[in-house]
Amino acid sequence: MTTPGPDGTDGPGAADGPSTPSAVVVSEVTGVDADLVEAFARLIPQLSSSSPPPDHDQLAEIVGSDASILLVARDADGRVVGSLTLAVFRVPTGVLSWIEDVVVDERARGAGAGEALVLAAVDRARRAGAKSVDLTSRPSREAANRLYQRLGFESRSTNVYRYPLEPPD
Repeated sequence: MTTPGPDGTDGPGAADGPSTPSAVVVSEVTGVDADLVEAFARLIPQLSSSSPPPDHDQLAEIVGSDASILLVARDADGRVVGSLTLAVFRVPTGVLSWIEDVVVDERARGAGAGEALVLAAVDRARRAGAKSVDLTSRPSREAANRLYQRLGFESRSTNVYRYPLEPPD
């Protein structure tokens, strides 16, 4: 899955397109343990100040769902340094996929974990038969937006709407 760059190293600027840095290993989560729960307790506050980190049961629900794929990036020491969720689902017009909640630990940013995660998600969506991969990113996340554009994501002319739901009584 790694493509050497023109200088023989792995990373941005690879001759054959984007590469997966060799120091980062991306895998699909198939089970939830205390280390994973701790990783999300560390990562989610770096992504959102308004959403609490998922607990064990919530992570297990994500992992057990047929519609979501939880990917994590681990550094050379095996520590989770990033994650994303890929949703893949069928609608009448085909199979769609959506990347959500991309987060890389602030201490690991710039080392290729985000790129590796996104490339793994795109590959997984392709293998699932999706015709595209969508994602959104706040304009203030400048580095993330540069990454998505560099990897070939294109801005769409569309409106994104949200209808806020109150918790049920």
